[in-house]
Amino acid sequence: MASLGNPQNTIAVLQKYQFRFQKKFGQNFLIDPHVLEKIIAAAGITREDFVLEIGPGIGTMTQYLCEKAREVLAVEIDQALLPILADTLKEYENVEVRNEDILKVDINQVAREKNDGKPIKVVANLPYYITTPIIMGLFESHVPIDSITVMVQKEVAERMQVGPGTKDYGALSLAVQYYARPEVVANVPPNCFLPRPNVGSAVIRLTRHKKTPVQVENEKLMFQIIRASFNQRRKTLINGLYNSGVLLLSKDELAQVLEKLGLSANIRGEALSLEQFAAFSNLIQEKCSICK
Repeated sequence: MASLGNPQNTIAVLQKYQFRFQKKFGQNFLIDPHVLEKIIAAAGITREDFVLEIGPGIGTMTQYLCEKAREVLAVEIDQALLPILADTLKEYENVEVRNEDILKVDINQVAREKNDGKPIKVVANLPYYITTPIIMGLFESHVPIDSITVMVQKEVAERMQVGPGTKDYGALSLAVQYYARPEVVANVPPNCFLPRPNVGSAVIRLTRHKKTPVQVENEKLMFQIIRASFNQRRKTLINGLYNSGVLLLSKDELAQVLEKLGLSANIRGEALSLEQFAAFSNLIQEKCSICK
């Protein structure tokens, strides 16, 4: 089977199977060998590794992964791609394709069956509309993951790595940085895909922290506070939290918590660092054992 990193080979496969791109699955297939090699290198795939690939498409990156990894599990939601994958991956014995929705896959079980329960590496070229739910689902469920190397919309990659006080800083930045160390490894222009997307893309590697950078009494509560404080960006942190109804505390009580941290009652959520959100959340947890 000729390498699918070559655009002509990709087009030939799509024509052979009369494949129609599904807008609902946000399909954009990578057709640049240099970018594919960068993804594999960034993910640090070796012969020791079991890799979970999300959204293999026609198997372009899967071929590269099979060359480098011990074993690959490729999870593809679009049934129409199964006969194509059976063809493009027929030379490889170290790959399994599953027609499932990744959000419904028991990744703990996958890690047990395929990798003795040890942390696995995830590689993906994700549909942009579902990037955040997939990445957050992987982190929040505490499945054993070593790293996630993923192609995302450029502005999403930027959002994942910025700090307080910037316009892109938000709940996603804090969540990603709580669970992992983000690093953009390549910017990818639209002409590297078929069909061409309307936006630039980036490859980002999220290396899972062995120990979270801040200690939080109640992780769920901290993220409720973070989401509520960014839902109304222009409001102060106190007003955002009070209006959200997440906490059963008055504005005065919230101001007292901020004062303990040496923060102004007029501060906005976008000005707080991860450490400050953790400290704020821990004080709220002490104060309010009846949070919703």
